[in-house]
Amino acid sequence: MTPQRRAPVAALAFAVASLAPAGPALARTAPGGKVEAPLPPPPTKDVGFDQKLGGQLPLDLAFKDQDGRPVRLSQYFGKKPVLLNLMYFECPMLCGMAIDGLLRSLRAVTFDAGKEFDVLTVSFDPREGPDLAKAKRANVLERYGRPSAEGGWHFLTGDEASIRALTQAVGFRYVWDESQKQYAHATGVVVLTPQGKISRYFFGIEYPTKDLRLGLIDSTTEKIGNLADQMLLMCYHYDPKAGRYTPAVTRLMQGGGALTLLALVSFIVIMLRRERRGPGGDAKRAA
Repeated sequence: MTPQRRAPVAALAFAVASLAPAGPALARTAPGGKVEAPLPPPPTKDVGFDQKLGGQLPLDLAFKDQDGRPVRLSQYFGKKPVLLNLMYFECPMLCGMAIDGLLRSLRAVTFDAGKEFDVLTVSFDPREGPDLAKAKRANVLERYGRPSAEGGWHFLTGDEASIRALTQAVGFRYVWDESQKQYAHATGVVVLTPQGKISRYFFGIEYPTKDLRLGLIDSTTEKIGNLADQMLLMCYHYDPKAGRYTPAVTRLMQGGGALTLLALVSFIVIMLRRERRGPGGDAKRAA
């Protein structure tokens, strides 16, 4: 079995919770000496992303789109890379921050949703339906402000079985927090190939323009981007532990070494030519 990599999570609530002691919670002493009940441990072990790079999404899963029409995941694949964004529409805080961050990041990318790539925003709360999806989509598309997204950014809801199958396929772990009456979950986007294979993970609530752009280019054999993007891909590589593109030091060193060698060879050739002409060569040509 291919080992799964545990990925970092930038969710604010989860980050705070992860600072808590790993052992059992101790009882607290209230003013006046009264001992209160112990606090329940945070559900950190059940929240996060397990990276499954190269894994295949089950494209036969059934959902409903924002208009209530039955759809299969396969309808959104085949031609373009796809960004998968998992959230729930009535999330009181974190999901709103995450969709705001995704919008800022996508507006900074010159690629357009619906042209070079598509976006799937899927609710992992089986109680939510198309009405919530439609309202959220209208708000998001208005803020995105690019007409092509009308046919390229889809909001889906589904039943428990389809949601579990999808979230397990991409390694997304979440849990219902009964005390808070909300889900504890990670935040991030998953980049999928046109064939539905998992290509990249980006974590947090906002994503560098460079990472999103290179991730989309890296996830398809179709030509998107330009020569400068291809040059950048030579200088950067995807680091799955960090969930971002980092400088490819070895490639940069190889490139620097090649330039140094070229400069040295050029210097030697010039010196040899001068030596063959002799000390008076330049003076004779001048006369």
